[in-house]
Amino acid sequence: MNNEIFETMPVPKAYIKLALPVMMSSVLMLVYNMADTYFIAATGNTDIVAAVSLCAPVFTFLIAIGDILGLGGSSYISRLLGSGRTDDARRISVFCLCGSIVLGLVITLGLLLARTPILKLLGASANTVGFASAYYTWIAAGASVIIFSLVPTNLLRTEGLAARAMIGSMLGSIVNIILDPIFISVLGMGAAGAAIATVIGNIFADIYYIYVITKHSKCLSIDPRGFQIKAHESKEVLRIGIPSSVTNIMQSIGVILLNNFLLPYGNETIAAMGIVSKITMIVIMIMVAFSFGGQPLYGYLYGAGNKHRFREVMRFAYMLVCGLGLAISCVLFAAAPLLVRLFIQEASFVQLASSMLRTILFGMPFIGFTMVTTCIFQSTGKASGALALSAGRQGYIYAVVLFILSALFGYAGVISAQPAADAVSSLLALILLKKLLKDWI
Repeated sequence: MNNEIFETMPVPKAYIKLALPVMMSSVLMLVYNMADTYFIAATGNTDIVAAVSLCAPVFTFLIAIGDILGLGGSSYISRLLGSGRTDDARRISVFCLCGSIVLGLVITLGLLLARTPILKLLGASANTVGFASAYYTWIAAGASVIIFSLVPTNLLRTEGLAARAMIGSMLGSIVNIILDPIFISVLGMGAAGAAIATVIGNIFADIYYIYVITKHSKCLSIDPRGFQIKAHESKEVLRIGIPSSVTNIMQSIGVILLNNFLLPYGNETIAAMGIVSKITMIVIMIMVAFSFGGQPLYGYLYGAGNKHRFREVMRFAYMLVCGLGLAISCVLFAAAPLLVRLFIQEASFVQLASSMLRTILFGMPFIGFTMVTTCIFQSTGKASGALALSAGRQGYIYAVVLFILSALFGYAGVISAQPAADAVSSLLALILLKKLLKDWI
């Protein structure tokens, strides 16, 4: 383990060294998401675009499950390494890695058995249900490999192996990008082809991660032989992991809510929001990468009791993430019509999606502040703060704002609900930060 990064390296350099590989892998994942949407949109069928957008909450749900053991495990392992308890950290990594495989198999079974009611809940209509079912089925079948890939991505960074984590993410994304046009267009599999490419890409990433853990990691293990874990240790992982996963679960619920509120305005609005979501992901994924890239630092310094360096890291993170969010949002705001035309050329659709995009972008700097604060809570074991923020932005805060604004302003209220909820969430983040970590800020 490279202790220099955590203890003596200048804060900006240490933070960027850990966060940059996360950002690079996020950018490639962003390219994959854009390519995925591009090849689906190239079919010229807005019903397919809408169907894949409707199923986005299922994929987000799988990410949420992976975060339970990935982010929960990395938070606990970082604090254990900061306290010098390497053997305990290794045992916890076995629990997280092997547990993700078992959990994924159980979720596959549940998703396949409940396919029809879930598709109905997602808002699939007579025009989209066939395409949505095809995409849903393959994503559900690959749940285990998707969930597993998220765990080593987080755990490897706890011992400074952020570059290795980046390579795995990049490998999966590159394979996905290569296979997308083959399955979607050449083989004519449409929505199902996009899902198959995603699953195969994750399989390649998983194989690489297993290799790295077995051959290069000194603090992690995937070997279940002789494994044991105490009840309080598993609870510590879940205590932070579950609030962490709530972010993505709430995102799934938020998308379902939004799609159902948009449905009266036509499938075109759902398809447009699907493309807008891909574009805003440019800002969100970069902010996520730079927010959570510093998570190993927070956990290690909190475990070591180093308040001075902890404060330095925190201040740098807020300036970096919020500044990036504002700068990139301004660029995307100006280029909105051009970006939408990359997917669909129809003038009325471009106008619709561009207006949506510009409205959503107003919330991005607020999201940055909330993300950094959530990461700090997760890294330091402040489960209540992490849960309140994770469940808020696209959960209870978003739901309340969406119902109120849609009732008052109709369609305009539906579109503006997200940035309004982002502003409220950042205010809550500030209040909780001062309450839960008053001695550390």
